[in-house]
Amino acid sequence: MAVAAHLRKLGVEDGLGDARLLLEEATQLSRSDIIAEPDRLLTDEQALALERLTDRRAAREPVSHILGRKGFWTLEFETCADVLTPRPETEHVVEAALKLIAPEASARILDLGVGSGAILLSVLSERPNAWGVGLDRSVAAARVAQRNAERLGLSGRASIMVGDWDAALTGPFDLIMSNPPYIRSSIIDHLEPEVRAEPRLALDGGADGLCAYRRIVESCARLLAPGGGLALEAGFDQASEVLTLLSETGLYSEFETIFDLAGHARIVSARRV
Repeated sequence: MAVAAHLRKLGVEDGLGDARLLLEEATQLSRSDIIAEPDRLLTDEQALALERLTDRRAAREPVSHILGRKGFWTLEFETCADVLTPRPETEHVVEAALKLIAPEASARILDLGVGSGAILLSVLSERPNAWGVGLDRSVAAARVAQRNAERLGLSGRASIMVGDWDAALTGPFDLIMSNPPYIRSSIIDHLEPEVRAEPRLALDGGADGLCAYRRIVESCARLLAPGGGLALEAGFDQASEVLTLLSETGLYSEFETIFDLAGHARIVSARRV
């Protein structure tokens, strides 16, 4: 596909995958339709739409921003420049969270830094008796999460709030989850353009990348119920440091680390004693 070759030449790693998504959007055809009729000619309108979408991707705008949506877990979420794009490795947070609460439990869940709502709403979709609070410092992000909750029919069990981490919360919660900002401030401007296009508030973890974790550990001492679970995403080289922060409190047991497909220790989970 010419679009894929063009994108690869410009440094887009998954040029073929992105080209397929852009073609589906431009033609409003499903992937199975395109595969079934690969020699289908585009209309002038479709060709123009594909050209415009390709130009945006060539400028290294993330596909999730171009399409305005992203699949995550078993759901589809509205995405835009106001929220961090849900990534495959973050699905492991959902996996860890589901291990920490029983299927029929009336669990109280907190998602710190809710963003698009991907983690919280995915967990709620799997736990019909649970309810949750999603907190974010960004008003714009909270609005996106609220729209996703409403579109997915989960707004009755999801309360989206704006606040600085735990400032407005009292708890206790049976499960606390977070994919916090964990990139070191000094390297953000050197990352791929697609990453830099994400909200900096969702990326910047401070000088050592651990500022948010320190806040979360402090918050959980107050907000997490005895026996409650904690599931945190970490940077590819940060899991051991996050584990140390948790273990030093003496408040946790049943530590577990989940590895992503690249073999990095990505998720840290534990249970409050």
